Amino acid sequence: MDTETKPRDFIRQKVAEDLATGRYSRVVTRFPPEPNGYLHIGHAKSIVLNFGIAAEFGGECHLRFDDTNPETEDIRYVESIQEDVRWLGVDWGRHLYFASDYFEQMYRFAEYLIGEGKAYVDSSSEEEIREARGTITEPGRPTKYRDRSIEENLDMFRRMRDGEFPNGAHVLRAKIDLASPNMLMRDPILYRIRHAAHYRTGLDWCIYPLYDYAHPIEDALECVSHSLCTLEFENNREFYDWLVATLPVECKPQQTEFARLALDYTVMSKRKLLQLVNGGYVSGWDDPRMPTIAGMRRRGVTPESLRMFAEMVGVSKANSRVDISKLEFAIREDLNQRVPRVLCVVKPLKVVITNYPETQTEEFDAPLYPHDVPLEGSRKLPFSRELYIDYDDFMEDPPKGYHRLAPDREVRLRYAYFIRCEEVVKAVNGDIVELRCTYDPNTRGGNTPDGRTVKGTIHWVSAPHAVKCEVRLYDRLFRVPDPDQGDDFKAFVNPESLIVAENAYVEPSIANDPPGSRYQFERIGYFISDAVDSKPGALVYNRTVTLRDSWAKQEGKPSEGRPVRAPATAPAAKAGKQAEKPGEKRAAQPPKLNDREIIARDPEMLRLYEDAVAAHTKASETEVARFIVNDLPRELQDRTVAELPFGGDALARLVELIETAVITGPAGREVLAIMAREGGDPGAIVEARGLRAISDASALVPVIESILEENPGKVADYRGGRTGLMGFFVGQVMARTAGRANPEIVKNELNRRLGGTP
Repeated sequence: MDTETKPRDFIRQKVAEDLATGRYSRVVTRFPPEPNGYLHIGHAKSIVLNFGIAAEFGGECHLRFDDTNPETEDIRYVESIQEDVRWLGVDWGRHLYFASDYFEQMYRFAEYLIGEGKAYVDSSSEEEIREARGTITEPGRPTKYRDRSIEENLDMFRRMRDGEFPNGAHVLRAKIDLASPNMLMRDPILYRIRHAAHYRTGLDWCIYPLYDYAHPIEDALECVSHSLCTLEFENNREFYDWLVATLPVECKPQQTEFARLALDYTVMSKRKLLQLVNGGYVSGWDDPRMPTIAGMRRRGVTPESLRMFAEMVGVSKANSRVDISKLEFAIREDLNQRVPRVLCVVKPLKVVITNYPETQTEEFDAPLYPHDVPLEGSRKLPFSRELYIDYDDFMEDPPKGYHRLAPDREVRLRYAYFIRCEEVVKAVNGDIVELRCTYDPNTRGGNTPDGRTVKGTIHWVSAPHAVKCEVRLYDRLFRVPDPDQGDDFKAFVNPESLIVAENAYVEPSIANDPPGSRYQFERIGYFISDAVDSKPGALVYNRTVTLRDSWAKQEGKPSEGRPVRAPATAPAAKAGKQAEKPGEKRAAQPPKLNDREIIARDPEMLRLYEDAVAAHTKASETEVARFIVNDLPRELQDRTVAELPFGGDALARLVELIETAVITGPAGREVLAIMAREGGDPGAIVEARGLRAISDASALVPVIESILEENPGKVADYRGGRTGLMGFFVGQVMARTAGRANPEIVKNELNRRLGGTP
């Protein structure tokens, strides 16, 4: 790939070519949701794409509701969708449309098709129509109504409109080609009878057009130039083109397909999301664990981070799953630049500083933005004899490498003093209920006049001044990357996706902030005060995303600030309400299987794993096991492991390519998909497909410089203090290199050119 001339993506290249050749003089796109549910993050990608392309090429994007099904659509969905689109920061201006606005024109076009002998009323049953369509290997056959006269078809169709017939009695079908290899072209249904009230047109209609018929007509009537759809509509394009070419419409739009967003650890199907809501696995469509825009907004995700994520993911022609860590990176990258830091203790453990005066209180001036963020401000932190620290920041018998508080050990209290643990107070049952410590008054603000150092810094709040609150610790909704592996996707729901700490304490500086305020709780994560439940005197905070915790990774412990998990019961939303307090006995947990234990349950999978491990490559056994458990099932489909056209040796070489950074993780999944279809050596596939990761800075410099030249305004904003734009620049490079660029190298090179520190 020539990184200097490679277009940003194939859709933008197509749009640019259409303008250059004069096929279209103006770019018009559209975002066409059906108002039968809430928008999710996949829709956010489509919104960013459609509105973004229109803006980039000086065109317009329409917001259009494809409301052709009266039985599932509702005005409340229309309102929620408009709210979500506005929240994402785009404006449709005067271009708000509804399919129902065109019902009369669609009906006239249907009569036109009948008059041209290209549509007919079929009175066959659904089963008869389905059987007559044939199979992939056998052509369809005409039903006995296909040769009705034009006059009879017009009469029947008009009587259908007038309400003479019950539901299902007749349908209107296009007359195209019953022998077409594309089964969608075998006389598709255009209209069906539905005696149901429409939320906009009431009882004016009892026949309703199908989406495949309505959609291209809407595009043509609105003079859409580029109708961007996801890949599941690829087979529909032939009918789309047939209809646009057949009907007497002036504008001739074209349909282009791109890969839909499939995000790890979640599902996108409205049907499945509805099952989660109705089954009580979540509290509603706006539950912060849901991938809906409403849920993500309530969780504290910003529109800027979703737009950054969409840019990072880019546009592709091939379906693939996106690592959720990309989304989490975009969220952190945005919030890190904008939210103030405060202190919160989720699992409070009382600390009494025995040599601090009982009646004394002092204040520390703590910065709201303590790092390299070009924002100013501070708040007052009260300090007293009695404090709360987090239960996870103390260990009575710590292992080597533990740097927090322990008996006869000293730590730094963030912004305050050094303290040393002198005594551990326990309840009758042995639970730790209090620590008695001493402080060094010469270490105020972290100063150490005698030169001594401590390795640990922990957060705290003053017990008399702290404000009690509820902290909701949200995690991934599913416990496997791809929960869409079987019929019962709910079996993969993470029973620990919500843990509620009802007795947390936050510093008093934010006690009166309005709902929707965002913070970084230092050493814990990013949080937002819940827009629904939080109120003065009853504060509630939702965790948006965690901070990285290298200690938790190394030792396999819970993340900092996370309470011990509640008993794993379903539904998850209900299980999450009981957080374990310090000193409580742990409830019995269901056994958790690691990757190797899961593999051991399947003899064929175990054989593949053992063959891969025996290959003696540089691939770690842990990563081989993870790859088999998380990525292989996607490619098996209806096959067994023994039917795969590759063995353990090839799998080990593939994992080695990923671990040695020869290719990225997404490229590895692409190679696996090819191996599952065709076999072959993974290294040869990488070279043949040009999937090798770009880790040579000199190869990335032209791409980076080109992007900086194309975005002078954003460069100026970054240098003026909007350092959150770094994620935008990284995302642009990743998109232009099809995700092959090494992001760390990209960031280093961007820092050099933007005046930051590499």
